Amino acid sequence: MRLAILGNSGAGKSMLAARLARQHGLAHLDLDALSWEPGRVAVARDRAAARADLDAFCAAHERWVVEGCYAELVAGTLAHGPQLLFLDPGVEACVAHCHARPFEPHKFASRAEQDRHLAPLVEWVRAYDTRDGELGRAAHEALFAAWPGPRRRITSAAEIAALVLHGS
Repeated sequence: MRLAILGNSGAGKSMLAARLARQHGLAHLDLDALSWEPGRVAVARDRAAARADLDAFCAAHERWVVEGCYAELVAGTLAHGPQLLFLDPGVEACVAHCHARPFEPHKFASRAEQDRHLAPLVEWVRAYDTRDGELGRAAHEALFAAWPGPRRRITSAAEIAALVLHGS
């Protein structure tokens, strides 16, 4: 099983990927880990280095799940033949998920620090439909439409729950 999960922030990508990884024994890669310089706030990592690490991860593991909002990096997984899952529950569901997000110690030093980033995150999530570049809906839609391999658009929490219970 190889899965590439794409969608807006708050769509449920990380939660779904973590659960599927545990359930099916998959290696799990959150693309945030490749996109940003470790230990530095909002410092983008060199894209060529990120792509090289992504290719190495996909090649090193027979069974994996990769997830993120980076269309360019998700596109880099497609040469490895995954099923592409586009989580698209709607912007308001993504906003609600952001408000309910548990503490993410791999991203923030404290819950207070994470909470300070919530308002800008919600503003960013709300811009999904109009955002240019690889992080916006247009890029996600284009990648999903162009992929001739196995793919699925997930539009509700019930569909996500079904995936967790029954696999992809």
